[in-house]
Amino acid sequence: MENKEKWCFIVNPTAGGGFGKTILPELEKQVVSRSLDAEIVLTEKHDHAVELSKQSLDRGCSRIIAVGGDGTMNEVARPLIGQDQVTTGLIPAGTGNDFNQILGFPDRFEAAHWDTFFEQNSIKMDAGEVNGLYFLNGMGLGFDAQVAAENYVEPGEVAKGQGKGKYLWHIIKTLLFYKECRVTIKSREKEQETDCFINTISVGRRFAGSFFLTPEAIANDGLLDVCMIRKLNLLQRFKILSMVPKGTHITDKKVDYYQTDKLSIDFEKKVPFHVDGELYFDTKFEVKLLPSSLNIIYNPGGDHFFNEKA
Repeated sequence: MENKEKWCFIVNPTAGGGFGKTILPELEKQVVSRSLDAEIVLTEKHDHAVELSKQSLDRGCSRIIAVGGDGTMNEVARPLIGQDQVTTGLIPAGTGNDFNQILGFPDRFEAAHWDTFFEQNSIKMDAGEVNGLYFLNGMGLGFDAQVAAENYVEPGEVAKGQGKGKYLWHIIKTLLFYKECRVTIKSREKEQETDCFINTISVGRRFAGSFFLTPEAIANDGLLDVCMIRKLNLLQRFKILSMVPKGTHITDKKVDYYQTDKLSIDFEKKVPFHVDGELYFDTKFEVKLLPSSLNIIYNPGGDHFFNEKA
């Protein structure tokens, strides 16, 4: 008798403005047509996917798949980091889908992509950790984190978002009035004290839908990519941000781009920071790499961010 793998698909029905819910009929069709031993469960609240992933792991599921966006993927992956017996993956249903770029799949699946996904080509990828929080794509301090903080009604660990119009206004306001904070950054290679406009530390390359802040990142090279942009005047802010979508900003003299496996960051006051899109606040940050810590399905024929010879 065939020994089937046990699958669990953890679906965020609110992902992508409700797209996560609309993908359910196709997902159910795929499960049936491929005769998978699988269950499909839906999240009901923030961090629910963490709980569902842990339960699936405890039940012996060896394929635990997120259906949603970056946040859903992060939650599903948390209990699976360091679990060599389990493979995870992402069926993208979010809005930005930045993490999905690492895997080489498009933002929305068509028939051929379902076929590729269920070929189960997998690879070990790195993850990052900051103050006990895991990130798969990256974390950020500075301008972009302040935009996220401005876009929330109540500052805190998890807060309620506002509309797109408000978000655009917060970007403009922050771009005009943001004041860089003094920060001390220590890595194995060097120590520096500076005023930081943006400090992105990543496994992946893309953020906020189109910003390639760390364009040279490889998700299984055993290194974190760091993009630290020093204090800028208003014209320099516009110049640098116009270069980020193509990743050409890393040649600018105001940008310090390097790789490391460990960082210590110390601000003089509590500041916002984001981890795979989730907002938090703190003063000191201990960041480290967790090499080859997650088995994940990817598309070897797509534009993924892996070194397949690693």
